[in-house]
Amino acid sequence: MPSAEVDPPDAVTGALVAGLLAGYGIAIPVGAVATYLVALTARTSLKTGLAAALGVATADGVYALVAVLGGAAIAGVITPVAGPLRFGSAGILVVLAIRGAVLALRSHRDPAVRTVTPLAPGRAYVSLLAVTLVNPTTVVYFAALVVGDRAGAAVPAPGQVVFVLAAFAASASWQALLAGGGALLGRLLTGPRGRLVTALVSSAVITALAVRLVLS
Repeated sequence: MPSAEVDPPDAVTGALVAGLLAGYGIAIPVGAVATYLVALTARTSLKTGLAAALGVATADGVYALVAVLGGAAIAGVITPVAGPLRFGSAGILVVLAIRGAVLALRSHRDPAVRTVTPLAPGRAYVSLLAVTLVNPTTVVYFAALVVGDRAGAAVPAPGQVVFVLAAFAASASWQALLAGGGALLGRLLTGPRGRLVTALVSSAVITALAVRLVLS
């Protein structure tokens, strides 16, 4: 982010660009959360997927705010407990993966439950918000960016606000794109067998990515 010596308009523009780059930087790499988001939308609805996408973006925005306010101090607090948080994040992902597989199998065996939405929009938002919040990588990532860009200089308040909002907007736009891809996938795989295979494969991938998160 720009220093206080830069003219205010340039400072805000720089913060906007920095926030967008930071938001896309943390959102674009495909991981377990992105995989789950696509699979969730495919087997439910675009509305549920967008709610889940907003949950991920909210967590990214919260951590961007935390990094701007606390910077290195926050990162210093998070780093010692990064291991337990990583285990917690992986555990939540595995639970979601198992739940998705169980619901898919139940739906495939009993046509009567196929009309039941596995996860309502509100619960989808909370679930994805929680799993993203317990991922220590996000806060350390934003803290490293903010501290590195400040280089010891004070950052104007407008620039801080713009940075956080831009990071949130970037993350939200990318997560919404993933949800749209999941909705399209759901329309293509309209058959019961196609949806079952998609759910089981995605659950396996999510579990594998969660294990890799713990081992990394």
